[in-house]
Amino acid sequence: MIDSLFGSKTRVKLLHLFLNNPEKSFYVREITRLIDEQINSVRRELANMVSVGIVQQDAIDNKLYYSVNETYLYIKPLTAIFSDKSAEGCADVGDISWEDSLKRVKGLKLAIISGKLVVGSNSSIDLLLVGDDISTLAIKNLTKKIEKDKKTEINYTVMSYDDFYYRMSVKDRFIMDIVRNKHSVVVDIENIMRKE
Repeated sequence: MIDSLFGSKTRVKLLHLFLNNPEKSFYVREITRLIDEQINSVRRELANMVSVGIVQQDAIDNKLYYSVNETYLYIKPLTAIFSDKSAEGCADVGDISWEDSLKRVKGLKLAIISGKLVVGSNSSIDLLLVGDDISTLAIKNLTKKIEKDKKTEINYTVMSYDDFYYRMSVKDRFIMDIVRNKHSVVVDIENIMRKE
């Protein structure tokens, strides 16, 4: 019955696989084995799911890996439908705030909120994301989620870890405008913002 609702048996199997393994990435042949479907239909559905934004793809060692995009706007209802967990558990898993979504963005090493996202801040930048190979689709979905929650457009900047580290070391005006203003560090994998 759910197959006809979602239009494709392969799509349903893929959603079930990804939403029950949010921390994992899979390559195409692995997916075809796991869900027991033809490679062409798997590729077609993956392309559709990537274009919609529910799944993201990353190239690692000349292989395309696919994983669920946890910042996707409708992750909550889809998780509630496809998760193997109890209905009570699904509500908890699906109710992901934008702050929690931010912490789950792959490749993100540092995230600082300021400006409109922090009361009392005068910074012109609301969100600074630092990392390498951060999915642009994940960023797009995340910023949409924040803007929907805050009911305002936000200004954000994405930079590589090396660029940020260099700018911090030379006390770059752009970075200093953020860190000298009122701000909050949401993600800091390398502890570079830790106060001593």
